[in-house]
Amino acid sequence: MSFSNNPIIPTEPPPPSVLDANAAASARSRRRRANRREMFPADAEGQAALISALSRRAYPSIELFVFSLVCGAIIGLGFLLDSQAVLLLGILITPLMTPWVGFLLAILTGAPRFLFETLMALFVSAVIVFIGGLLTGFAARLFLPMTLSNVFIHARLWIPELVVLAIGAITLVASFAQSENKPVLPSVVIAYAFYLPINAGGFGLGSGVAGIWPQGILVFAVHFTLASIFGLLTLFAIKLRPTARGIIFSGVTLVLFAGVLFILMGSGFPSPTQVIAATSLPLPTLTAEQTIIPSPTPSLTATTTSKPAPSKTPTISLTASTTSTDGTITSTAAITSTATNTIVSPSATPSTPTATISTTMTNEPQLISGKVSASEGGGANLRQTPNGKYLMTLDNGTIVEIFSDFKQVNGVAWIHVVVTRNGQLVEGWLLESVVSYATPEPNFNPSVTPTTGVTPAP
Repeated sequence: MSFSNNPIIPTEPPPPSVLDANAAASARSRRRRANRREMFPADAEGQAALISALSRRAYPSIELFVFSLVCGAIIGLGFLLDSQAVLLLGILITPLMTPWVGFLLAILTGAPRFLFETLMALFVSAVIVFIGGLLTGFAARLFLPMTLSNVFIHARLWIPELVVLAIGAITLVASFAQSENKPVLPSVVIAYAFYLPINAGGFGLGSGVAGIWPQGILVFAVHFTLASIFGLLTLFAIKLRPTARGIIFSGVTLVLFAGVLFILMGSGFPSPTQVIAATSLPLPTLTAEQTIIPSPTPSLTATTTSKPAPSKTPTISLTASTTSTDGTITSTAAITSTATNTIVSPSATPSTPTATISTTMTNEPQLISGKVSASEGGGANLRQTPNGKYLMTLDNGTIVEIFSDFKQVNGVAWIHVVVTRNGQLVEGWLLESVVSYATPEPNFNPSVTPTTGVTPAP
């Protein structure tokens, strides 16, 4: 056997032609279409198999209730401590929200049993989270008054939250249908929008602080409805075809959800900036009582004189005094008239007639109007005394009536106000910095007690 003495020199492979490149691109496109057809089959049998597989993955398990119990307790603790870090920890421990996707699949397929099971699982989970907030709300009664900014924030509707909720709902449904992996991040967004308002509503009911219950539950209803609408539309967009019964279920559900959104958002229960709109409250009626007690005591004495020296010297003295004590104004006016006449014959010299008029007037203090406009937390705390016991929280926009007295506590100004709640007047103290005045700004200087004397010339 012999080998050639000529060296073998490797050569470069021939460059692919344009035709070969087009063929490769076409092959890749066919593979992508084939993968999509395999993921979302167009035939009825393939669709049924896909929806069945998705439903098995979305079926609720015991983990849903265990994690709901833990996250409900942690979120309630976060509201009690008014700590965003603790709230974030509670959200990270929330269960995977795939049962909510199962609820949407049950509507799409028109399966009553699966719809009932997923809906009841979500309801029990929500009740567990609500109870966690309720218990921490009862515990908060021991520490009132306290700062509860995060509770009020999550018991209100905000436009940015609604936008993020819509994005999270679309992402969760699409990623759950297209991948076998657990969609953790979009599930956290949905849990944030569902569980925080529920827990805040329970906290408000347990603590008795006004402005939280039932606003938190209304916010949850809006979030759940809006997310479900976007989730159903996403299932339609990825070409999961509903059954004949599913078309009826989906139509009825969309109409029902649209009605709920109209009632809760359009008719004024929660609004995008505030769940319960501040209503115009009737102003307190000021009454004035005036009592006039005239007590004239004239006394005349006739005296005869022999000198014809007529003279007439009337003297009138008017004295008024005003005293203010605890909002009660007492005015006293005294008028003394003295006249001496001497006549030749017949002469009668009347004695000094004295007329005294005592006037007592009791008026309520003049009030001015103001509006709560706190820069943080969506409202301000009304207290029984300056920096004292907590009474209730007044939402931004609430109309209050302001007394003329105020107090300084540790360099902070407090004003005395009255507000109408549930048909009753509630009196308390607010920080002067959280109130804007609807009328000219009041003068809080101490009042002066005037004393007036008038003696007219003869």
